[in-house]
Amino acid sequence: MNGLSDVRLTMKSGELQQEATGRHLYAQAGATKPAVRRWSAFWVRLTTRRALLRLNDEQLKDIGLSREQALREALLPFWKL
Repeated sequence: MNGLSDVRLTMKSGELQQEATGRHLYAQAGATKPAVRRWSAFWVRLTTRRALLRLNDEQLKDIGLSREQALREALLPFWKL
């Protein structure tokens, strides 16, 4: 598996854990709506993709990504996996 797939799997697993536990930004006990969960997932994706842009080359190497891979992932729209 290449580094980009690993990052996507890590991001997706975090989203799945968030949904399973019901913990997200605007969560209210028993009152989470699908739109709120979806927006929360979008927000997580957006912020993690922006974080890729702030990593230096050494940090990218640690997670197994090249600068080009990180840039390609970071420039994806927040609604795409």
